Amino acid sequence: MRINISFILSIIVALACFLIANSANYVYCHCDTMDGPVIQAAKKALETGDVSLVLIWVQKDDETAIRKAFERTIAVRKLNAEAKEFADMYFFETLVRIHRAGEGFPYTGIEPAGTDVGPAVSAADKALETGSREKLINFISDEIKHGIEKHFKEALEKKNYKKDDISAGREYVKAYVEYVHYVEKIYESTKSAGHEHSHGHEAEELPESK
Repeated sequence: MRINISFILSIIVALACFLIANSANYVYCHCDTMDGPVIQAAKKALETGDVSLVLIWVQKDDETAIRKAFERTIAVRKLNAEAKEFADMYFFETLVRIHRAGEGFPYTGIEPAGTDVGPAVSAADKALETGSREKLINFISDEIKHGIEKHFKEALEKKNYKKDDISAGREYVKAYVEYVHYVEKIYESTKSAGHEHSHGHEAEELPESK
């Protein structure tokens, strides 16, 4: 059977998001970490003075707020080492907060470097680093396969319950609902084009440098 690689690639991100969203420890934390891509871009922007490096992480309507925050940060960080540290953290928090709002999620703080972001995110990042998608495709495919097999097996085993055994019937219904919902979530993830973005978030004020 011929495998449609283009189709597989088109659903990889959606399936990865599905895996992340179904793991309570990893929900949308990747861009909140000190070693995540958003703050790494912010550090490079501050080092080079090039704000465009972080504008890609926010919505178009939020560019002005980020530019203002960037200008204030550049000015304040020139004062001394302590002011630089304070200003940098202000900019990191502002950028992450506006980035998350643009994606439709609340700001919950910045996680330290080394925070476990989960296997799906790590595999996705590694694929981009190496330029190879094979391990990512295999990882996602295996996770989905194992999930379907687990729910299918549980539902199938409980399907042929005795009609007068209400308790067993309820166990079957529970397994059936979990099985169908799992498959449905995977399917909906492959069809989802993304979520709506929020716009026009104002940056918090940083005192002007004297």
